Amino acid sequence: MAKFPFQIAGTSVLCCISMLQLHPPSHRYEMTLDSAGLILGSTFLGRDERFQKFLFPAKSQGTLGAFTSFGYLLFQFMSGVKMDTGMIRKTGPKALAIGVLNLVVPLVAGGIAMLANRSYNPNNAYIGDQIRRQRNRYGILVAQSMTAFPVIALLLKDLKILNTELGRLAMSSGLITHLLQVAITSVNTIWFSNLKNKQDYNQTLDSFLCMALVILIIFIIRPALLWVVQQTPKGRPVNDLYIFFVILLCFVSGVFSYYLDVGVLFGPFIVGLAIPEGPPLGSALVDKLDTFSSGVLLPTFITLVTLRTSLSALAINKSSIMVSIVLMVVPFASKIIVCSLVARYCKMPLNDSIALGLIMSIKGVVDLATYSFIRDQGIIDQTTFALLVISTAAIAMFVPSMVQLLYDPSRKYASYQKRNIMHSRHGGKLPILACIHSSDNIVATIKLLDASTPTVENPIVVHALHLIELRGRASPIFISHQVHKRTDISYSENVIHAFKQFERNNWGSVAVQAFTAISPRNLMHEDICTLALDVLASLIIVPFHRKWGIDGSVESEDQCLRMVNRNVLDRAPCSVGILVDRGHLGRSGSMTLSVKAHFVAVIFLGGKDDQEALTLAKRMTRNENVNLTVMRYISKGRDGSDMEDDMNDMKVLYDFKQNRVGQGNVTYIEKVVNDCPELVQLVRSMADQYDLILVGRRYNKESTLTRGLEEWSEVPEIGVIGDLLASSDVRRRASVLVVQQQLTTY
Repeated sequence: MAKFPFQIAGTSVLCCISMLQLHPPSHRYEMTLDSAGLILGSTFLGRDERFQKFLFPAKSQGTLGAFTSFGYLLFQFMSGVKMDTGMIRKTGPKALAIGVLNLVVPLVAGGIAMLANRSYNPNNAYIGDQIRRQRNRYGILVAQSMTAFPVIALLLKDLKILNTELGRLAMSSGLITHLLQVAITSVNTIWFSNLKNKQDYNQTLDSFLCMALVILIIFIIRPALLWVVQQTPKGRPVNDLYIFFVILLCFVSGVFSYYLDVGVLFGPFIVGLAIPEGPPLGSALVDKLDTFSSGVLLPTFITLVTLRTSLSALAINKSSIMVSIVLMVVPFASKIIVCSLVARYCKMPLNDSIALGLIMSIKGVVDLATYSFIRDQGIIDQTTFALLVISTAAIAMFVPSMVQLLYDPSRKYASYQKRNIMHSRHGGKLPILACIHSSDNIVATIKLLDASTPTVENPIVVHALHLIELRGRASPIFISHQVHKRTDISYSENVIHAFKQFERNNWGSVAVQAFTAISPRNLMHEDICTLALDVLASLIIVPFHRKWGIDGSVESEDQCLRMVNRNVLDRAPCSVGILVDRGHLGRSGSMTLSVKAHFVAVIFLGGKDDQEALTLAKRMTRNENVNLTVMRYISKGRDGSDMEDDMNDMKVLYDFKQNRVGQGNVTYIEKVVNDCPELVQLVRSMADQYDLILVGRRYNKESTLTRGLEEWSEVPEIGVIGDLLASSDVRRRASVLVVQQQLTTY
């Protein structure tokens, strides 16, 4: 007994190793199936009885199993919390058809295959053996026909396609499939229990109590939880007392559903569905429980499930293995085929259709837990259990690789057309996508739009996109407030009102459309680029990741926002402008330019990005309150620039001088610069003379004037000139707009 604590510690260490394999920081889906359990089980190391007794003494495996089963209960509860049941009302016929057929067709196809092999009776097996085989086959059919919504969500998240068009369709279809199979399984469980106990009035009472539990959760508990959300002030956390009450309710519902003989997981899952998704209540529960349940208890649970897998059992019943394999392959193949055919019927590309079919056939954590439960109930034997675990491992390795091969979400952003300000052909209209992450971005963005001087002859169409981090739910949401005029406004009320006021102040010259996207931070660029592609935007405006204080010092930096901006620059189907707000634009109470003069400058060194910045500045000269200065810096020696770029520079500058220079508010200056240090001094001296400076990013553009500056850049993605003006050690008033012309063209 002296070794007992050491042995328990050894068990915990091995399970923690498996946990690290299961949920590494990158959350790669290929590692979802744990290999540690197979290694520790009877197939390999567990064959040695001394090792087995040393590792799991005194029934410690059973104790650990009970503890981790509690973790799986929490996982199912959290899965219900993250599900957005409101998606069902918004589900289109395509997602509905895929979701229903994804469950029905495999059941029918597998049932036909099972009936075809029903007469197969090796070695004239006894009736008891035949019944056992039929029960095994029934278990395989049901288990392989199911698709778990949490597994689909995990796959899409790891492949970073959660909020793509394909990802949204898979999430909607997966939700339909999951809820349908939960309903069928629950009804099936109650029905079989009643068949076994026809004369048992207690069983009939249990059925009514189960229905009463569902009604109680839907019509009493959910309204109460909605009241809690309404009583919580906007932006404030939910009272911890309500959090503790919800967790207690989860456990009580589990005990209640267990005694009603519908499974311990039924109650917690239904309670999770009843909780309002997202902030403040759903996100608070996810923040408090998800790391512990999904990151600690669930990996250990899966380790113990695979620990019970004995591959040596496959050699015992060789005669029935082929039939079991057929029953595994038929539902899997039928899922892929039916989902792909429906998608093709709905005019989806062939590769995307096959990728969708593969996603809808994925297996993972939930399936392993299902196999373990039906094995404990005697529905399947050890041989079938081992086959199911192996098939799940194979599917989990095969499907993600094939989806990555078939589906590349970035390819849709490439275009044969030039979508930028210079080549804007929308009948005089300039379509702009303005991205808002927080209320701090609103005033500066609207002032920049106002500075672009919209008129009735040359209006701008502003597509305002409010980006919110996905918390407390599994499914991303995209809302067009033109379609949902009466609902879902609470997400972006201040953004909508501000931009609509800007539209009213410029009636006839500004049109505003508002959108809200709720998605993970690392996938927000997909929403931005997709919307820009859909609305044919010529320019995307995104806020810089730094926020400055009143004294000019850096107040905060958002590295997640910086990554979003990088991804947008790489993938955007049009030009991009990163707005560096030093506070001079964003702190004034008015959202339009005041009557006093505003001083704007363009730093022009040459290249496509500088040409784009100058074209935008030309629009600003229509406003008499805007004083524009174009500073062209020319290298004293040979610059080594591209001849075609030089020709385009001359054309753009000639047009500007012919049509704009000479106006009272426009100044054009050319200055010969000797070297890089002189350029740095000149650029930094401008930072306190102007309110707004427009510069090109100068992507892949080399010049003798800027050579060597890249090595000293703090923020390389905004270019060397933008970095000089946005540097943390420069405390000046000028805000900066860094412009990049469209990259994604064939």
